[in-house]
Amino acid sequence: MFLRPGEGETTTDRLERTLRILVELDDVIVSWFRYEPGEEGPEPHVHRQHTDAFYVLEGELEIGLGPDVRKVPAPAGTLAAAPPNVVHTFRNASRDTASFLNIHTPSMGFGNVLRGAGHSGFDQFEPPPHGGGALSEAVLTGPGEGESFEGGDGIRVIKCDLPQLSVFDLTFQPGWEGVDPHVHDDQVDSFFVLEGEVEFILGDEPQLAGPGSLVAAPRGARHGFRNPGPGPIRLLNLHSPETGFAERIRRG
Repeated sequence: MFLRPGEGETTTDRLERTLRILVELDDVIVSWFRYEPGEEGPEPHVHRQHTDAFYVLEGELEIGLGPDVRKVPAPAGTLAAAPPNVVHTFRNASRDTASFLNIHTPSMGFGNVLRGAGHSGFDQFEPPPHGGGALSEAVLTGPGEGESFEGGDGIRVIKCDLPQLSVFDLTFQPGWEGVDPHVHDDQVDSFFVLEGEVEFILGDEPQLAGPGSLVAAPRGARHGFRNPGPGPIRLLNLHSPETGFAERIRRG
């Protein structure tokens, strides 16, 4: 699956917000949101069976997390994730437009919610009387934060390492030979290009993807990528679910 900036299924497009589905699979749904200043998100809630995550691309969100719905600023480059039973909400409390990726894994039918079918039957509930999971169970990794591992070919940053979702900020220098084409039988491997131009191998065909492009390889789909140069590339890499890649980075 290869989408360039602006592509995808737009489900809402009003002055105050745009919602666009980029990838929708059983394992994960990735959507792109635009929120104008003052735009409110949902009331605090929990998901009992899936993880809800956000990556801020531009501007700043205000994320509410945990039993007390602690409000924290989330500027561009922030990754926030609420695993099952952790209360969360979000809004744009700033004076600027905010755009961000929203990731539900597994997808649990969230695409139909975005299409206006309502929340009936969807895995979303009011906060439980006991407050839900502890704030410490949530992930909030700001810009430039995360477990960083530097090698001769680039920098790998672990932004999120949860059972249902892991997220990595990857930077590779010109001349990096890349990852040979391969398949995963146990996860969806997705990439959102943040900087530079990446050459992906999708099936047998090479495709050049610039900033704002998204590539998703479902289970069993052949894929690989490299930096064709002349500048560095930077990607957000999502694994749905996490199947050991974070630990492989830690081990080097």
